[in-house]
Amino acid sequence: MSPEAEAPRSTEDTTAHARWEAALADLEATLDDATGTDTTGTDTDTTVAGTTAGTATPWSAPTGLGPVPRDLVGRASRLLAAQRDRITAVEDARRVTLEHLGALRAVDATRTPQAAVYLDASA
Repeated sequence: MSPEAEAPRSTEDTTAHARWEAALADLEATLDDATGTDTTGTDTDTTVAGTTAGTATPWSAPTGLGPVPRDLVGRASRLLAAQRDRITAVEDARRVTLEHLGALRAVDATRTPQAAVYLDASA
């Protein structure tokens, strides 16, 4: 048997492999939704996590997957790198947002309260 030839998988190995492929596909789809791009890198018109604000489904780790099959390690590594890139982008966006919020608060703090211009005498 040549080194490139893959040994036949047992039913258990095939099932585990399929579960890993499904888990990775799910994570990739979630990442694609969150970044607003599809797997080809084309921008899509989605909100964060592909949902309207506040309706994202909480993620829970899949159970019973076992070790990553050797032929899926590269795919899992690329997914991990993409997730780390996304985390960095979110942290950068958070930092910029906090800077903007600080600037807005600084401007608001310089305003002096003004007396009312009109008086509602009908109340």
